[in-house]
Amino acid sequence: MQKEEIHNKRKMFTEIILHLHPKTINSDALAFNRTFGLGGMAALLIVLLFITGILLRFYYEPFPQKAYDSIQHLQNNVLFGQLVRNVHHWCGVFLVIITFLHLLRTFFTGAFQASRKTNWLVGLALFVLVIGSNFTGYLLPWDQLAYWAVTVGTSLLNYIPFIGSSLRSLLIGGDEVGSGTLIIFFNFHTAVFPFVILLLMAYHFWSVRKSGGIILPKKDTEKKIVSVYPNLVYKEFIVALALFATLLVVSVFLDAPLLAKANSDISINPTKAPWYFAGIQELLMHFHPFIAAFLIPLLIIASLSVLPYIKLDEEHSGNWFHSEKAKEAVKFSAKFAIVITPILVIISEYIPDFEILFPLLNSFISNGIIPVIILFGMFRYYHKYVTKKYQLNLIEIIQTMFAFIATVFIILTLIGIFLRGTDMALTFPWNV
Repeated sequence: MQKEEIHNKRKMFTEIILHLHPKTINSDALAFNRTFGLGGMAALLIVLLFITGILLRFYYEPFPQKAYDSIQHLQNNVLFGQLVRNVHHWCGVFLVIITFLHLLRTFFTGAFQASRKTNWLVGLALFVLVIGSNFTGYLLPWDQLAYWAVTVGTSLLNYIPFIGSSLRSLLIGGDEVGSGTLIIFFNFHTAVFPFVILLLMAYHFWSVRKSGGIILPKKDTEKKIVSVYPNLVYKEFIVALALFATLLVVSVFLDAPLLAKANSDISINPTKAPWYFAGIQELLMHFHPFIAAFLIPLLIIASLSVLPYIKLDEEHSGNWFHSEKAKEAVKFSAKFAIVITPILVIISEYIPDFEILFPLLNSFISNGIIPVIILFGMFRYYHKYVTKKYQLNLIEIIQTMFAFIATVFIILTLIGIFLRGTDMALTFPWNV
């Protein structure tokens, strides 16, 4: 009886492990450039965040009077306290970047169709949760950088029609960032988000396993079947070691930021949102807040959510960028976005905007509707041009336009982080 019980437990453990790895795998799935190990790296970073987060909890006190001092004590008096905090901080930064790259990989290899539709939505939800976890953790050091970044970040909610102000008050526990905000963010960061992320991660891995692993081109699906161990496991181990080594080097030489203790009476200049919201904050420099902080992000999220349900001309090939002409069109779009985005930002910065040129018009029209119509016209013309130039079908058009928009947002984020100085004016990176 005891032997049977032990056998059943081993069987159950094996089945759990096999949700992550089957016994065999298509040899073509082993190619590093299929996935670049992004999903595994994200999982490893989440594990490291859990471990370092638990260690930080032993010393952190989530109260405005004690939070900053507890961080100082951790860094100055606890053995390896500074290193643990650095690893936790940079894990969070790396996780946002890697989950974003993983989303791009999934998109450009077409792994969002057929049986993978639901898992695409789960992946989007995980990305949002990663951002939310980073944002709530951003406030916990309770320094000037954290306080004002969260103040700016939560103020974006005010631009959501009808419910924005109420939603912000609910999130921060009042009219302004304070003690209520800190305890709310602490609970979300250490309990709510980790729990939901774990649940969705389990489903995400199970769903990939159920769908047959990573998507492969149909011509490659009949290739040699090999054992997962050691063929895949060794490669994953090497990627994990490389990531951990990089993370450790960064954590040793670059400390997690910590300014003076938070002071609601003295703001820092420039006052910026957390770096992953820098693109939205940059949009606020050029558009009406409703357009920049609500409409554009909503349209992007909605488009990504309905993407799996769009009836395409043909099923995705499983190759990167679907086809060679799509690959060329994506490259062209990315290069064009890299050139045109800074030009438009400079024009917007130094040429009087429509709100000044048309003072009698409502600001929503002059600084919202008019520039959106102009940009939509430019985008529409570019869409026609690139479609005709490369003779693209629907799925290739979607990939090309997505590459253009994603590159624009990346450039706006970089501008917001590195080129906005005092009073949010454009400047050189060394002046920021």
